Amino acid sequence: MTDQLESSRTEQIQAWIIALAFVLGFYFHFIGLWTGPVLAVWFVSTQRPMQGFLLLVAINYFPSLVMGWSSSPQTGVLSAFAYVGWILIAAVLIAIPFSIHKLISPRLPGFAATLPLPLAAGSLLPLLMPLLPSYINPHFDFSQMFIYWFAAIVVWMWQHEFPAQQIGLTASAFFSVQFTVILVMMIGSFRSGNGPQGFPIPSSFALLLLIGTAGLAIWPLVQPLKETLWADRSRAVALLQSPNTGEPLQLFRENGRDQIGSPSGERFPIHAGLPIFIKPQELTGSNLKYYNLYEMTGGFYTDFQRVALGLRGLNPEAWYRTCTNLLEVKPGDSVLETSIGTGINFKYLPKRAEGSSLNLVGLDLSTEMLINCQANLRRWKLDASLFVANAESLPFADSSFDVVFHTGGINSFNDPAMAIEEMIRVAKPGSLLLIADEAGKLSENTIENILGRFSRAHREPVVPPLHLIPQEMQQVQLHHLRDGQFYAITFRKPVEA
Repeated sequence: MTDQLESSRTEQIQAWIIALAFVLGFYFHFIGLWTGPVLAVWFVSTQRPMQGFLLLVAINYFPSLVMGWSSSPQTGVLSAFAYVGWILIAAVLIAIPFSIHKLISPRLPGFAATLPLPLAAGSLLPLLMPLLPSYINPHFDFSQMFIYWFAAIVVWMWQHEFPAQQIGLTASAFFSVQFTVILVMMIGSFRSGNGPQGFPIPSSFALLLLIGTAGLAIWPLVQPLKETLWADRSRAVALLQSPNTGEPLQLFRENGRDQIGSPSGERFPIHAGLPIFIKPQELTGSNLKYYNLYEMTGGFYTDFQRVALGLRGLNPEAWYRTCTNLLEVKPGDSVLETSIGTGINFKYLPKRAEGSSLNLVGLDLSTEMLINCQANLRRWKLDASLFVANAESLPFADSSFDVVFHTGGINSFNDPAMAIEEMIRVAKPGSLLLIADEAGKLSENTIENILGRFSRAHREPVVPPLHLIPQEMQQVQLHHLRDGQFYAITFRKPVEA
């Protein structure tokens, strides 16, 4: 049986209008003034700090260099080199406030998370940009500071998935404040005889904003993120065994750092809160190909899916619950998702399990995916133990989990049969397992195909791997989900005598 997902034409039209506005922003300056900063805030927030900074510098630098080359006052080779250098400095200065926002914003509570960008831009750019040559120095005033603040608010609401009504109230409050401030500035400009030629930020006020930025930067030091220590994850650690030797694993502290290891001396490091059970150089074939893809796209993978669903007018909750509602999750269960990605399925586990003391465990080949999964879980107020590991060689003991499932990747594994065998091995007897992936031909709108040449070479139809389910499994069922675009196989591990 194929389920039918209802789409909302109103939400679909709204999504297309918003998408069109961002496209037009590349061609019309007055639109790009608003959409450009929004894209910059979003892009930097999806990347690691240094990577995002360097990429944003490059995005600002090369177009500015090309577009301004003909109008630059070049009188020789040295002047040309000076022009190239000044453009680079300007690109770096423009990127700095966005990077400051990336570093500080996730640590701030509530609406305060929108403040680092406008404060940093309103202080650093007015103070430093005048030091550049006049033919490069871009204009930055109060109105642009408010545009930057608007961009930070839009991305903040997007990340926290504000409902339409709450977005409307927030936007109304913001524009009311902005209108009032600009009106006061216009009145002041007319009284001073300058007219509405812009609202420059005085140096004294920029210094106050700089102090405010420094104060926000101190806050994370005073109130650091409360990361759960692995010493407090005894329930998850007790399930571990070496994927190489099968030995039970324990938590060790050596040279001032936590490590997962065996009594015989095998050690697995922990980086960024993630125990590492496999290294990139150990990957081959499709596993290596998709690892490289997800390391590149992990920061915006979930956002890409949300945009795709929005353009089709589909509700994300209904979309994801088509799979997760097939799971048998009870309060207190240990739940494992292999190839967890950015963790979206944990958000939509069956409602009967919400608020229960689940032991959530996830693993993936991609560190980038798991880092973004950590950020998502913090926003959703969920906790899970995450591991960098191969689904074809799980680092868990036999019969460890009440629920084991996988969605969206089995067709691209090096060895799907081994991955399924491993899922069965770590599941408790009597538990229901789920395997889901795209049906038919690989969908043309998946991120794998759009971002490129990582998809299958022959484009052969995807066949649900029913033939890989061992014959002794019980209650094997094939479900067609998401308007037939996905399949799900559920089956039960026999209860041992």
